Amino acid sequence: QVQLVESGGGLVQAGGSLRLSCAASKSIPSINDMGWYRQAPGKQRELVASITRGGITRYADSVKDRFTISRDNAKNFVYLQMNSLNAEDTAVYYCNVRGPTYYPYDYWGQGTQVTVSS
Repeated sequence: QVQLVESGGGLVQAGGSLRLSCAASKSIPSINDMGWYRQAPGKQRELVASITRGGITRYADSVKDRFTISRDNAKNFVYLQMNSLNAEDTAVYYCNVRGPTYYPYDYWGQGTQVTVSS
């Protein structure tokens, strides 16, 4: 059964840090891209950061130099270290994993709430 379990969200003051984790079930084969998206109230879901199996990263301009994405391929984990948080970072954060071109899939976690108080 495919399962993505996110953890690490919560309430933090502006300027603080949080670390999100996402565990993808071992039944998911050959994960290519892993990423984090977020959706704030009244806004569309947007990419926060992604990382390829080989470690190539991509970040939204709004989080560059503040957030760091990493992954553990052996454990099927992806992490998002979030520093210098501000109120605009408040959103539900979703973990996403995608398969390779020869075996495409696109799975999402249930989301974890991050609330930054100003």
